[in-house]
Amino acid sequence: MRLSSIFLLCLAAALSSAFVVSHSHMWTKLILTHHWPSTFCSMEHCHPNISYWTLHGLWPNSGSFCNSSWHFNTSEIEDLLPDMEKSWPDLLKPASPGFWKYEWQKHGTCAAKADTLNSQHKYFSKGLELYHKVDLDSILKKFDIIPSEKYYTFSQIEGVIENFYGVKPKIQCAHPKNAGVQILGQVEICFNSDFTLLDCEKEFTLETISKGDWDIPMGVDKASGFSVCDHDTPVYYPPLP
Repeated sequence: MRLSSIFLLCLAAALSSAFVVSHSHMWTKLILTHHWPSTFCSMEHCHPNISYWTLHGLWPNSGSFCNSSWHFNTSEIEDLLPDMEKSWPDLLKPASPGFWKYEWQKHGTCAAKADTLNSQHKYFSKGLELYHKVDLDSILKKFDIIPSEKYYTFSQIEGVIENFYGVKPKIQCAHPKNAGVQILGQVEICFNSDFTLLDCEKEFTLETISKGDWDIPMGVDKASGFSVCDHDTPVYYPPLP
């Protein structure tokens, strides 16, 4: 067998092992996901009355629905509810705790593998803490990235975020057919397990596999219609309708 064939077989085995082992390993990254209400509601047919970036979720990069017996209980986060309703609202059903229940069941029960997030209160309070620490809405405004009828370049938006925080975010857009423009919808800011900032895009290499430091997203939410923004297409950052 040629050496190149042997190498490819070994690489395939390593990748396969990474996918298998990652299910049982502790997550290595937290994804703090913000969404822009105006864009979200234009896609999901809700009526936004919020003109700031809200929290979509705090997602570990490994696992989903990790403990079906660990039920969501609003009473455990009662002191957080005023901030939750403002910063982490359900844009579809504002009066319902169903969104938070889903986020806990899918992501919180997996984040809870870490002692620092091993309760509902720890999980939701950390999400709120990181959201306020990042303060994405204020940073964009500070550098004149504001909702308007004019278009931005992708590099303008990414550059402001990357230069201020010192890490690369993941920016997602809606892509209307034949529009010649994309609509800003979601921004992810990432953290290490010690809650220090981290590049959202980590290169997947043989070296990271050998160290057990792979980065394979598992069970991460994707809002309907959102995907990574195109670097060359103008970006529309819509104001409230």
